[in-house]
Amino acid sequence: MALAGTVTAWPAVGSFAAVAGTLVLARYVLDYRDRPGATWFLGVLLAQSVWCGAYGTALLTSDPTVRVALEQVVWIGTVWTGLAFLAFALEYTGRGDVVSGPAFGTVAALGVVATALVVTNPLHGAMWTGFRLDPVFGVATATYVLEPAAYLTTGGATLAVTVGVVLLVDTFLNYGPLYRRETAAVAVSALPPGFALLAWAGGVGPIPQLNLAPIMFVPHVALDAYAFGRAELFERDPTTVRAAERTAIDDLADPIVVVDRERRVVRYNAAAGAAFVADVGTDPLDAPLTELLGVAVGDDGDPEPATIESTVGGERRTYAVSTSTLRDPSGTHVGWTVVCSDVTERERRRQQLEVLNRVLRHNLRNDAGVVHGYAEILVDRVNDDATRDMADAIERRAAALAALGDKARTVERLIDGERPQDVDVTACLDPVVADVRERYPDADVALDTRAAVTASLSKRALVAAVENLLENAVRHHDGDGVERADGGAWARVVVERADGTLLVRVLDDGPGIPDAELEAVEAGEETDLSHGSGLGLWIVHWAAGALGADPTYADREPRGTVATLRVPTDGSRLTSR
Repeated sequence: MALAGTVTAWPAVGSFAAVAGTLVLARYVLDYRDRPGATWFLGVLLAQSVWCGAYGTALLTSDPTVRVALEQVVWIGTVWTGLAFLAFALEYTGRGDVVSGPAFGTVAALGVVATALVVTNPLHGAMWTGFRLDPVFGVATATYVLEPAAYLTTGGATLAVTVGVVLLVDTFLNYGPLYRRETAAVAVSALPPGFALLAWAGGVGPIPQLNLAPIMFVPHVALDAYAFGRAELFERDPTTVRAAERTAIDDLADPIVVVDRERRVVRYNAAAGAAFVADVGTDPLDAPLTELLGVAVGDDGDPEPATIESTVGGERRTYAVSTSTLRDPSGTHVGWTVVCSDVTERERRRQQLEVLNRVLRHNLRNDAGVVHGYAEILVDRVNDDATRDMADAIERRAAALAALGDKARTVERLIDGERPQDVDVTACLDPVVADVRERYPDADVALDTRAAVTASLSKRALVAAVENLLENAVRHHDGDGVERADGGAWARVVVERADGTLLVRVLDDGPGIPDAELEAVEAGEETDLSHGSGLGLWIVHWAAGALGADPTYADREPRGTVATLRVPTDGSRLTSR
């Protein structure tokens, strides 16, 4: 072995500089070898250091036999640099399952075949022929004729790097600023040696015998060092986001089906497979959604029907179907995500509550009516004042029980729910106020509309809340009010808007709401120590929830209560007439 041109041998110096930078970088990467992609990144650094080190040594070697052997090592480094980079990109971007799968196994097998052809090339010349030294710049460059197998090997290594770069660029584009610097730096770092290798293989340039790819690993290492240091390549990795995407669909317990704009199934998770595919018997991919679920998705995205049933594990389950529109990054509508939420237990409770409510309401009203009727007869027939007072008390309690049955019906309707609709708030509340005024003719009840408002909300919930607040104010008035000269019941319903929010207030001059009543509702449960006397405030609480409001109660000066419903809404749902 003879050294040639040690002073002017800049190509060899550049190759060794790349080796030095690679080894320094590898030392730091070792501390992160438990992170996704880090082990394969070490493989990239090892392969490129072998490539660059062998080429730098070869440039300083004039012995033909040793020179050929070093050229073979250069080719082996080229092959495995590309394959390791592809594996790194797959695992780093959250596709580690591909690396352990058969597809990458086939690619690795091709790398083994290429390595074998390189090692045995002196026997068959399948990779190159006509090897001879052709020195330039004082180093032992060589010229030889590449055979088709060599071009295939170079193309394969380049393709592997290209795919890896595409994966990193895809991460750069889709996952936003979190991984932008890391992926951009590593993706760009592959370009200088990649282009140099293609130029050498194609014989492009004034010095075709000089392979500049090893030297181009110097900027490659600099960019990798930036990605690892400043951009924290392995401090943050996109596998977290990809795992979240997979978990968001594949690992959810609720069945999820993705359909395209033609309503054909393009994806479904394991839960959907267990709940529906077993019934179908065949793979539903590319089949209409109606064949899988019996659900049609309208142009507005609404599913029909909204609930379906399926047998899972021998048990009949009920699912509530909802959809959300899928859009690509440009905002184009590309399909729908259909979510089937298991509401079996909820439906059972709803049915049980509905049956219990109807039975109790029916029996309560009937029995209360009977008691009320007999109590009226007693009041008219008895002469004893004490007995008449007892009969009168029975009559009043029977009326209260009948009213309780009516409230139970209101609760049932609130449980059933109602889609929001455009509601003229004044027109909606006028009948409510008129009804309370008719039932309590001695009370002074009025509606004060300070802003004519049309809002998108549940009309049923708004009526229930205001009706019960108003009735509570009138029924429980103690006759010591301050708004009327005779101290009688007084109440007002005030409608206004403030900052794009609908405000509905019910004012009275009564004795106020007992703390026990409010404590039970605020606690969310009835207990022996904290309980109300009826369903009125509970109905207000549930109705407010359906409106997205949180009812508040405040003392009114000089006497009484102000109950406020602040219904949140945006400009598209709230308009003034």
